[in-house]
Amino acid sequence: VQLMESGGGLVQIGGSLKLSCAASGFKFSSYYMSWVRQAPGKGLEWVSTIVNDGSKPQYANSVKGRFTISRDNDENMLYLQMDALKSDDTAMYYCVTGRPPFPRLFYPGNHWGQGTQVTVSS
Repeated sequence: VQLMESGGGLVQIGGSLKLSCAASGFKFSSYYMSWVRQAPGKGLEWVSTIVNDGSKPQYANSVKGRFTISRDNDENMLYLQMDALKSDDTAMYYCVTGRPPFPRLFYPGNHWGQGTQVTVSS
């Protein structure tokens, strides 16, 4: 099983980024998928979840209306479009199988990527 995030980087406040997560080694279309993040010195924060068929996206209040989760089951890809970025969005972003709760980063009950860094600066 492998999950590999990409698309992070340095962006100015108000800017946009699109994160991607390439999945392999398991039946991607059978899994709920989520994005979570962890800012320096802070705990793990759930960001968004999408049902296995791509319906019913759910978002944390902190990102609702600014982030959009999507998936392509034919390509085994998960995405997170992030718009109107704020400094508080600075974090390492991880894609993970399943839905919350996520007790901790790299909890063994889920499959995790290694993360991609998003830094939002003025």
